Amino acid sequence: MFKFDRDQMVIEIAGRKFGGQPGEYPTGLSGTIFYARHKIVEDERKGIFDRAAAEDLINKQAEMEDTTGNPALVQVFGGTPEALVKYIDFVAEVWDGPMLLDSTSGEARMAAARRATEAGYADQCIYNSINVSMEEEEFQNLVESDIKASIILCFDPMDPSVEGKLNVLLNGGKTADVGMLELAKRAGIEYPLIDVAVTPLGNGAGPAVRASFAVKAKLGLPVGSGIHNIPSAWDWLREFRKKLKEAGYTQLAKDVHHVCDIGANIIQTMAVGDFVLYGPIDNAQLTFPAIAMTDAVIAEAAKELGINPVENHPFNKLV
Repeated sequence: MFKFDRDQMVIEIAGRKFGGQPGEYPTGLSGTIFYARHKIVEDERKGIFDRAAAEDLINKQAEMEDTTGNPALVQVFGGTPEALVKYIDFVAEVWDGPMLLDSTSGEARMAAARRATEAGYADQCIYNSINVSMEEEEFQNLVESDIKASIILCFDPMDPSVEGKLNVLLNGGKTADVGMLELAKRAGIEYPLIDVAVTPLGNGAGPAVRASFAVKAKLGLPVGSGIHNIPSAWDWLREFRKKLKEAGYTQLAKDVHHVCDIGANIIQTMAVGDFVLYGPIDNAQLTFPAIAMTDAVIAEAAKELGINPVENHPFNKLV
């Protein structure tokens, strides 16, 4: 393990801290709820869902946070403005920690930012995300909100290299006229979380992971990703699982995906990740122990470099 020469930013959102030197703070873990085809959702457009089941999933993740020391975040996904607003209102009722406002719809993200500001829980919220595709209307909506934290996506579709990812943060790269960090500053973002934008194997996954080191070394900012997208988009794994199912090994097919999914999250943690968007919140009880173990290994190694883990670190709680 190693220590960065550059000072490392530590940010605090809703009482949870992220960043610092490797081995200093535990990795933040964000599970997604209300995602597409989530079995607890009854109507994806209207945002009708099983409230008891949703609260149970959030509580189970919170219990894992208490057990391991890894900060928990809830990534709230909604496909429409109506649904996402209902979802975040509910999460704010049952959870006092950080939550990500996430959607493939700009209208839904804007509605969520407005609602969080009006309802007074914007300090819990992390916008997902500031990126090269952000349109002026959405940017202005974010400016007018009270949200101070955001995922900043260092993704340039014209240049997936490490240099390209740094360039898009600093000057907009080959796609935008302004760097994403400057855009975030103009939007009033005080707490940036840099997502290195992991793409499928063979299409930039390796450079994205390597970019984690580069971002912390050059900029000193908290870094992470939704690296679980690697096994989700892996054609070979999909075909392998299909063959297992056809041969009657249904449970093994599920287990193989889980192993690769958790393994991907471990890769990001070993690659100096300060946070991981680990996928379905249903997997909290699989993910937290694996990442806690990884954090403990990193912290033990970092002690020889003069870095001491914070009190609630998995190394202090579980070893």
